[in-house]
Amino acid sequence: MTHDQEHNHCQENNHHHGHGCSCCDTAQHHDHHGCNCCDGHEADEEEMSWWKPILSLVMLLAGIAMSAMGLPWFQYWWVQLVWYALAWLPTGLGVLREAVEATREGEFFSEFLLMSLASIGAMAIGEFPEAVAVMTLYCIGEGLQDRAVGRARGNIKSLIAFRPDHATVLRDGKRVNVAPGDVNVGDMVEVKPGERVPIDGTLLDSAAAFDTAALTGESMPRTIEGGDEVLAGMIASDSTVRLRALRPASESAVSRILRMVEQATDRKAPAELFIRRFAKVYTPAVVGLAALVVLLPWLYSLLSASFAYDFTQWLHRALIFLVISCPCALVISIPLSYFAGIGAASRRGILFKGSNYLDAIAQVDTVVFDKTGTLTTGHFTVSQVVGLTDDQVATVAAIEHDSPHPIARAILEYREPSQAAAIRVKDIAGYGLSAQADGKTWLVGTPRLLAHEGIPYPDELATLAGTMVTIAINGKYVGYILLSDKAKEDATGAIDALRHLGVETEMLSGDKQAIADQVAHQLGITRAHGDLLPQDKVEHIERLQAGGRQVAFVGDGINDAPVLALSDVGVAMGALGSDMAVETADVVLQTDQPSRVADAVALGRRTRRIVKSNVALAIGVKVLVMVLGVVGIATMWQAVFADVGVALLCVLNSLRLMR
Repeated sequence: MTHDQEHNHCQENNHHHGHGCSCCDTAQHHDHHGCNCCDGHEADEEEMSWWKPILSLVMLLAGIAMSAMGLPWFQYWWVQLVWYALAWLPTGLGVLREAVEATREGEFFSEFLLMSLASIGAMAIGEFPEAVAVMTLYCIGEGLQDRAVGRARGNIKSLIAFRPDHATVLRDGKRVNVAPGDVNVGDMVEVKPGERVPIDGTLLDSAAAFDTAALTGESMPRTIEGGDEVLAGMIASDSTVRLRALRPASESAVSRILRMVEQATDRKAPAELFIRRFAKVYTPAVVGLAALVVLLPWLYSLLSASFAYDFTQWLHRALIFLVISCPCALVISIPLSYFAGIGAASRRGILFKGSNYLDAIAQVDTVVFDKTGTLTTGHFTVSQVVGLTDDQVATVAAIEHDSPHPIARAILEYREPSQAAAIRVKDIAGYGLSAQADGKTWLVGTPRLLAHEGIPYPDELATLAGTMVTIAINGKYVGYILLSDKAKEDATGAIDALRHLGVETEMLSGDKQAIADQVAHQLGITRAHGDLLPQDKVEHIERLQAGGRQVAFVGDGINDAPVLALSDVGVAMGALGSDMAVETADVVLQTDQPSRVADAVALGRRTRRIVKSNVALAIGVKVLVMVLGVVGIATMWQAVFADVGVALLCVLNSLRLMR
């Protein structure tokens, strides 16, 4: 199944989810109908009303206490019936209503039906306290589970704030802040230095520099001429710019990707989808088995005169069977484990867009990194100076002093500018700078600048790794300044951590092979591939997958979007990464730290282990108590506590992921 097919497959499954919602549901979402068995309305976690299950619990305990004290007036069966019926109503009515609604929607054998049958049956045979306990403890247990799920969802929602949320529009000579969606085609939009462009537009200024690293992965800013298109997601580098809105925000490429993500926000892990399908078969099966618990002994009594059949006794055992067979603990344990894992990841700055990706990343055996902006900072530093004296470097810094280019800033960080007199600088677009300083003519720029001016330079410059600034004085080549894109502080640790997890690493780059090899050697990556176009990266990932590898790709630019979509798990750098990369990816690293990839893999594997242990615990205990109930050893109280207890143990086990 390809990546896109998996998206569609998971999305289709989302439309067929069962109710799966729980009593006292505090975290409603679209694949659950409005569950209101304890509250009567949808509520936020903080606003959830607990008075109903608490009232039922208090009345239940009071009734048990009065029976134990032997109060005369409480010994009449009709008094106990009225008392426990009143105690049953706050929680029982809600669960019964959910059972009816589920039945109307085609879920004939929901967990609500199981609990309703068990509770009403217990009331019918005179087990009044047990009837109330079934509903009350069920609601309390489900409420605690839902609070845990709601907390995990809240952690995830709090992270989705990385896109521009406003645009400055000039209307009637005034600056007005509006949402990007309220910008009309033809509006004039102003973007200040450091701000992200909120919409696609046409540049009204003569020329301006934009940081396009988020969109293209290029480490150097791009100069866009007046009248050319500026894309949403670019960052104004050094001056305030004005744009004419070209199209509505809803029609930009970024918005189309966003819509795709919004339509698939509840992608489920294979284990979750299996459990939901399993529950649809399991629930009617246990209802049938409960009926057989009553029916088969009666049939046997017809054949054997020595066997005395007691309908009440076998009905009681069948009701115990129904209570313990309720699949809520099994159904909640797996989603809750994934929610807890997603919530724990969110606190580390790792945003999973669905539990299926938390499951998928646990199976990854190869991580492929993009270079610029992913393993490196995208900011230049001077790594080597060849052929130049300190005074000459200081003069170069003086020539670059007023340039907004990041290369100029890197040189100024490396050396203080000299106080050279009468510096006159001329910009030669696409090549570099020409200047008069200290009575000499300086050329500062790319090797192409020297070739353009007919000045010979060593051929070996073409093979050097790194970005180069060549210098000529009075028509003669003097030397060069070599700049490099600095590796991120935790990049080496990220590679080591993945190696410790048994995951292989590779690096892909559009830079020349010499630069790719240099960075790979520095970080300890065994395989690096340079001189790649976006389609070359796609072909490389396809070859790895054809070889049976489970591949995660980590990138940050719009040019990485095809590879992010193709890989088994696409991971985007979210803090400075392009909106399109972020929306296409399955996992977003909000901190831009590559070491978080290893954290994500480790967390995915730990989540899978906890899911398996929850399944084993839930099924094991239920089967045991079911058998004990059928043979008459387990009581209704034990069944209720076993059901709620297993669910809470699964919750506690899952919440270990939140630490």
